[in-house]
Amino acid sequence: MKIWSRPMFLIIIIYLIPIPRVNSFRPSLSVPEHFLKCLDTQPADHGSPNSQTAVIPTNSSFSTNLMNGVRNLRFASASTRKPEAIVAAVTETHIRATISCCKLLNLELRIRSGGHDYEGFSYTSPVPFVILDMYNFHKIDINMTDETVWIQAGASLGELYYNIASKSKVHAFPAGVCPKVGAGGHFSGGGFGNLMRKYGLSIDHIIDAQIMDANGNVYRDRRSMGEDVFWAIRGGGGGSYGVILAWKIKLIRVPEKVTVFKLERTVKEGAVDLVWKWQQVAPVMDRDLFIRLEIKPINREISKGKTIKVSFIGMFLGLPERLLNITTQSFPELHLTKSDCMVKKWIESTVFWANYPEKGPIQLLLKRVSTNEYYWKRTSDFVQTPISKQGLAKIFKTMIDHSPLPRRVWMQWNPWGGKMAEISSDATPFVHRAGNIFMIEHFMNWYRPGDELEEQFLAIARSFKEAMTPFVSKNPREAFFNYRDVDIGITTPGYNATYLGAKVYGDKYFKGNYLRLVKIKARFDRTNFFRSQQGIPVLA
Repeated sequence: MKIWSRPMFLIIIIYLIPIPRVNSFRPSLSVPEHFLKCLDTQPADHGSPNSQTAVIPTNSSFSTNLMNGVRNLRFASASTRKPEAIVAAVTETHIRATISCCKLLNLELRIRSGGHDYEGFSYTSPVPFVILDMYNFHKIDINMTDETVWIQAGASLGELYYNIASKSKVHAFPAGVCPKVGAGGHFSGGGFGNLMRKYGLSIDHIIDAQIMDANGNVYRDRRSMGEDVFWAIRGGGGGSYGVILAWKIKLIRVPEKVTVFKLERTVKEGAVDLVWKWQQVAPVMDRDLFIRLEIKPINREISKGKTIKVSFIGMFLGLPERLLNITTQSFPELHLTKSDCMVKKWIESTVFWANYPEKGPIQLLLKRVSTNEYYWKRTSDFVQTPISKQGLAKIFKTMIDHSPLPRRVWMQWNPWGGKMAEISSDATPFVHRAGNIFMIEHFMNWYRPGDELEEQFLAIARSFKEAMTPFVSKNPREAFFNYRDVDIGITTPGYNATYLGAKVYGDKYFKGNYLRLVKIKARFDRTNFFRSQQGIPVLA
């Protein structure tokens, strides 16, 4: 009798031959090391391994790479979860490899253009994640023949303005006044600035785009991605749908010379009456004129306590003579004079609005990395009914009561009207159009670290915003998507964010446009790969 039968022999031989692992990653590697190894298993550009664009926590340059895009020191503490890796993509191949490896290793992806996300969603996460840094995607291609620009997502607004001015003295683009903000996030959330009453928002002048989806497919124009997706990424947050690669924008015309001014008035100098009148006229006066208010508590003379100072900061598309005719007729109480007016080229006005030194060179606009100096909280509100003088006096007193030290709580009021009132609320996801007279941005800054101190300041900020409830929009209390605020609601980490769960913030940011955004998301990013605590979820 044979001891070994053929079947038994085959089974033993197969058992003795080592079986290769389906997943070649060694279990002894850390998650960041797995990620680097994964990058190099993905298709790469010739002679350029994907992993060369990435840094992990053990790299000496990791902290610098991380902090270069952290604008708010609240999210730089030791307790803040750090990314498993930061990929500073140079080509689309690097982006595609990053997406693939995040999917394989079940890591969330955070897309950082400029890093100005108010709640740090572009560079933080409560679960393991990777930052895709678009810093190197900052090419700007201007075509003056048709007055268009292709601008990559990582380019800053300052770079855009500088490049426009290098080609023309009479062209501009309606966007924000902070030159270090990245185009990728700024445009996809709406993009407002001091030209909005004349020309509307940035998104109202975006005519095409390029985006990469969760499968690494690149859509080179609005036709290929579909008009619904193109609608969604202009105001609904591009990071919920894919990686925005570039925008095509249409330039607008401006005079060769514009006028700017800044007047300051205290309560004793009639600030309450001036702010009341500003509400009546700022949204309806000549749309060439934009007047922002900055309202801040200040110290008076020693032992006299605090008061409120209001700054009236103006941008006018024209010369002082016409400006003074307008203000004399519409807002004579302001007492604006020719000596208050500064005549500048449009590009020089962007330096003024950025609070750079008065004689600062326009090359300052090319500076892209900020110095991290303080901790802050920002939120937004919309006002639809003018606030009475009694209400203004109460707000000013509440600001002082919430400011045990100068300037802890302050606000910017930005007038609506003009072009903003003429564009339909569903033309883009940005819903806050006609019916609003101004938008408030709430500020709270502090300058020392510490969890207990942070909670104290956040409590003051929340208390003041609660006190503003009677004066702002209701049902819902509207909020600006680019001014993210976790206090209005978040979803739990992971893939399972639901339509109803996200509705708590979706209604405030988008109102009636929220459901349409969700339906588009369900078609374009079915697995909810592109997600965050305040992202657009899929329906189911």
